[in-house]
Amino acid sequence: MPRSNRPRRPASGKPGTAGGKPVGKKGNGDVPELDLERARAGIARRESAPDGEWTVRTMTARNAEKTYICPGCSTAVVPGIAHLVVWKDDHIFGAAAGLAERRHWHTNCWLSRTYRYR
Repeated sequence: MPRSNRPRRPASGKPGTAGGKPVGKKGNGDVPELDLERARAGIARRESAPDGEWTVRTMTARNAEKTYICPGCSTAVVPGIAHLVVWKDDHIFGAAAGLAERRHWHTNCWLSRTYRYR
């Protein structure tokens, strides 16, 4: 007899079970809680450019709470505007110094920079 392609209903009638057995959970059932703010902020990515290696992180409008000066256009990155936080990976004094010298850029300023901003 051919196999049916219809989805099977749980035997117990409860969602999340199939044939009386729990579905999808193994072990004690503890699931780590997701950090939504971290997921919204984005993951830092690495970019290579003629002026070095850079770490670029997206700052969402929701998380932008302070005013910064964009080094690309020398105007303010005001609170509530999505922008990029950028720091040099291959800083001459190490990664910690590069992180300490991170700058907040307008997204378009970073994408259209000419590598002569210093």
